Amino acid sequence: MKLSIIIPAYNEEKTIQSVLTKLLEVSLIGGFEKELIVVNDCSQDQTEANTLAFVAQHPEAQIKYLKHPVNRGKGAALHTGIEQATGQYLIVQDADLEYDPHEFNILLKPVVDGFADVVYGSRFAGGNAHRILFFWHTIGNKVLTFLSNMFNDLNLSDMETCYKLFRSDIIKGLVLREKRFGFEPEVTAKIAKIPKIRIYEVGISYYGRTYAEGKKINWKDGFRAIYCIVRYGLLK
Repeated sequence: MKLSIIIPAYNEEKTIQSVLTKLLEVSLIGGFEKELIVVNDCSQDQTEANTLAFVAQHPEAQIKYLKHPVNRGKGAALHTGIEQATGQYLIVQDADLEYDPHEFNILLKPVVDGFADVVYGSRFAGGNAHRILFFWHTIGNKVLTFLSNMFNDLNLSDMETCYKLFRSDIIKGLVLREKRFGFEPEVTAKIAKIPKIRIYEVGISYYGRTYAEGKKINWKDGFRAIYCIVRYGLLK
């Protein structure tokens, strides 16, 4: 069994090598091996150079490096990674250090135990470490999750989480359109409509960044998320 780890990267020169190092260090349960897929969304810094240097230093690792010729957005980078993934399961790992790859096994356990097709890692569930940051971001996340749950008849606590683990054949079978942060509500709505889909949620840690440290999502993305929740939630 193989887990494809998709790493969308845009101007992450400071963290990309640290993230890749952590990913190689992780030992997965259930006999899973790892495939790393870095999708550089036309970064304007040294993200490409640092990634290629890391790949050259670790020839034994399964690392694919892909690059967009123009900046297309995180969702578009995920589309590229999903298309290129060869594992039976796949997960998204942001190129920053907000999420801990050592917690992949928390998400994999419901899969290995035979219960889940999709697993969400919730920043608002469980007793793991959470950096204390923005009040209004937290309220915004809860509002978006509430709306998503209402339209899709789910009871998630963190729809906007980066850590989403999918059975690859399921997500590859979806037609995904959103190019930026609308990916999260779109994929949630479309996953929820699959008959007999088994969706689980587990608690994870969260080491959030400030805008000065490189956080990119903004209020415009929040309004786009509301649009996506309504649009894809109403589609049959």
